[in-house]
Amino acid sequence: MAELVAGIGTSHSPMLSMASDAWAARAGANDQRNQGLVGTDGIVSNYEDLLTRTDVGRIAKEITPEKMLERHERNQAGIAWVHEQLYAQKLDALVLIGDDQHEYLRDDNMPGFCVYWGDEVKVKGQGTEYTGSTGNQPLIGYAIEDRMVPTHAVLGRHIIEHLVEAEFDVGCSNHLDYDKGGRSRGGVGHAFGFVYHRIMTEGLIPTVPIMVNTYYPPNQPTPKRCYDFGRMLRRAIEAWPVKARVGVLATGGLSHFVVDEELDGMALDAMKDKDIDRLSSLPRPRMNSGNSEIRNWIALTGATEHLSMELHDYVPCYRSPAGTGCAMAFARWS
Repeated sequence: MAELVAGIGTSHSPMLSMASDAWAARAGANDQRNQGLVGTDGIVSNYEDLLTRTDVGRIAKEITPEKMLERHERNQAGIAWVHEQLYAQKLDALVLIGDDQHEYLRDDNMPGFCVYWGDEVKVKGQGTEYTGSTGNQPLIGYAIEDRMVPTHAVLGRHIIEHLVEAEFDVGCSNHLDYDKGGRSRGGVGHAFGFVYHRIMTEGLIPTVPIMVNTYYPPNQPTPKRCYDFGRMLRRAIEAWPVKARVGVLATGGLSHFVVDEELDGMALDAMKDKDIDRLSSLPRPRMNSGNSEIRNWIALTGATEHLSMELHDYVPCYRSPAGTGCAMAFARWS
């Protein structure tokens, strides 16, 4: 039977692939136009209103060139560490948990969980990803051209069938329609593309992408549902009648587009303790927008209940006086 031998958690923000001196340009291009910034108080507002509720004196110390460069270097070290952890496991298959931001899944069909069981997917190159959002600087480590990568259709189908038999209904897809209804879809979303561009760079491991609707009401899975999904995912993997080493890798978050260190701390501590009650009680008004991607990590925590979590680094990357940015984290379960 297959064995779930390891879990990996990593952020996937474009800031991870930008020079630190481009962070402020991204804030100007994106944050100041964002009408849905979720503050650390849970209030949703535009940039100007957020600024009035922010301790700008404290944030000023977080956005010096020296501080941002130091955090950029920690991020690159974190990515290198995740890369090392991934290949050290000698995996036969890798389950990827990430969100989709209207890149493939749209409002005409938005399941809470969608398991992909096709033979391959397209990964977008830099020319079609993050256009105009990097301060006109190239993204570090991103290929220019699109490419097709192998996915594990057999394991994907097995996971779907096991979940359904366990009365855990999921959506599924076995091919990506790149021109559905006249609307071009560019392939698997950036949550997964980051793994191929920055993490899985030595050799391709067949994957099972699982898309979680973290962003879009009204059917966002609750944190508890994500944890339970992870638990059931582990059972599905271990019921696969194939001798194989399988890993689970979740990407996303942590808090963004406003850095919320308190929320991140609550989530990470509860993950380390495998405390489903504390994860279930995370403040829901603050679990929207970019913060919603913490759900991917919660699903991973449920899948790796039998393993111990090691947090390699937590890096709160501020980029504006209003406290916008992205908090990065890199962890493993072994």
